[in-house]
Parts: sequence; structure tokens; C-alpha cells
Amino acid sequence: MNIAVLGAGSWGTTLAVLLAKKGYQVRLWAHRPEFASKLEAERENRRYLKGIHFPETLQVVSHLRDLVSWSEMIVTAVPSQALRETLLGFSDIPLDGKIVVNVAKGIEIGTGKRMSEVLLEVLQGLQASQVAALYGPSHAEEVSKEQPTTVVASSSSITTAEKVQEVFHTSMFRVYVNTDIIGVEIAGSVKNIIAIASGISDGMGFGDNAKAALITRGLAEISRLCIKLGGDAVTLSGLAGIGDLVVTCLSRHSRNRYVGEEIGRGRSLDEVISSMNMVAEGVHSSRSVYELSRAVGVEMPITKAVYEMLFEAKPVPQAILDLMTRDPKQERD
Repeated sequence: MNIAVLGAGSWGTTLAVLLAKKGYQVRLWAHRPEFASKLEAERENRRYLKGIHFPETLQVVSHLRDLVSWSEMIVTAVPSQALRETLLGFSDIPLDGKIVVNVAKGIEIGTGKRMSEVLLEVLQGLQASQVAALYGPSHAEEVSKEQPTTVVASSSSITTAEKVQEVFHTSMFRVYVNTDIIGVEIAGSVKNIIAIASGISDGMGFGDNAKAALITRGLAEISRLCIKLGGDAVTLSGLAGIGDLVVTCLSRHSRNRYVGEEIGRGRSLDEVISSMNMVAEGVHSSRSVYELSRAVGVEMPITKAVYEMLFEAKPVPQAILDLMTRDPKQERD
């Protein structure tokens, strides 16, 4: 199988290496030609994944249209807010028989669309049965070192999900399947916002009680939005739900938790972002999910608080106080 991986960040590079090691012919697409040439010459991604060397069956290219035509499976690993622009570069190319696997986590700003919805809207002739999401607790830093990891491949077509499972599954990268792509995408996107909140808690010097509360009540917010949009709440007890939420809120590898921690220590969002060389998807998702929650009438107080701290300069202590002093509720509310 010929596999195209679009996006040469840490996660795209990691998956390209994983697939190439399995013996597939893999081509990794980098947006900037000079970066593609650098990766091809150095045979590792020293900017995002230093020390992980490329197998011989992995090539790095910058010609998008030729790559898409060549491929049988396309893995989209560009940042969520750049997905539409990337897809427009080959939206007229026939995709009959191809499978598109999205691994970017986020909700599009302005439209409120999940990534699979963006794929189906932009790519002409693409059917829902050709689209899958590969989500779960899977930091690139660990997967690239072949540390044990489990994820879920989700598609409305169980046949497609199982094909993705077959392609990606290794002895150290275990892939499960389900057909609830709505629940998987919502969970995988909103958890980044809760991770920012968890980081803010760390930055403020709060303890385990606060962290547990954020994870638990964050999961309640994810559940409300998931059900409202047609997802299955059972999905949230799985890898894309509680699994990804826990790892992102607790891990030292989490860029979203890091952003929150720095905000909690008093730095501005602009200061934090300018010091990073990788995207923290939760920053953009804080805006898009907050707007989506208002549009569909779902109460998400943690998401609202994160949005206000990031984009409305609400003081962190005031945001925390407002969260804690809301009207008492039943736990199921």
C-alpha cells in the first residue's frame, strides 16, 4: 500500500515512521519545500522529533497533488485550523477507493465543524465510508520510541475502521475500532481545553483535588456536547474519551497543559505561544468549542472559563472564583 502522510510535525512524522517500519511505501508531505528537502537530506525531523531516524521506505516530498494521486491511503496530520486550506490544494482530484485517516484534533473556528465534516465538505466525491479518525492517548514522543500505546480507529464504516486498524496496528501500537466517529472527534478535541484548565491549576499551585475535579467535570462537559451532536456517551469511557483526557491533563509532554501552566503562572497567551515551536490545538479549540456550545445550547462552564482567560483577558483568580461559586447543581447536570 502507498500511504501519504500530510503534515511533518511530530505526530505526522511519528506515524510516517511507524508505517514505513511496517514495510509500507510512505511519503511524508511538508508544506515548505525547503523543510521537505532538509528532512529528506538529514533523514530525521530534528525540529520536531530529534533522534528518530527515517526508514528507507519513507520519503519526504512537497508536491501535494502528485502525492495524493499516488497514494491509496491519506493520513491528514496538519493542524486542525489548517486542514481546510490543505485540502483545497487537491479537492478536485478523484479519491475513489482511497481511505482518508484524520489524526488532527480540533473543531474548526467559524464553522463549528469536526475534522471529518471538513473532509467531506471540501473533498469532492469523498464518502463518509472512506473517512476515519485515529485518536487516543498517544504522545508522539512515546510512540516514536515504540513505547506501549493504544488508540481507536473510528469510522461510520466498520470495514474502513478495521482496515485502518490493520494498517496501523503493531506490537507496541495497539488499535481498537468503533463506529462512533462523532463521539471520538468531540472527545479528542474538547479534552485539549480541559488540559489547558488543568495546566492553569498546576500553574496556580493547586493540588490533586482541583485536578481531579477538572478532569471529572470536564468529562461531563464533553459528554453533554457529544450527546447533543449525536455521539454515544459510551465512547467517552474509552480511549478517545477518558483515556486521552487523562493523559493530556497529566502528562509532561502535553503542549496544552503546558500552555495552561504558563497562563496560571501569570504569562500572557501571546508570550506563551511565541515561545513554542509546535501548535497547542486547545487554544484554537477553546474559541471554536465555546462558540459551538453557545450555538447548540450546551452549558460548558470550564470551556467558557478557559475561553475568557485566553481571549478576554479575564484574571485567572476571578475565573476560578466564578467557576467555584456558580449555583449548586445535581451531579448529573
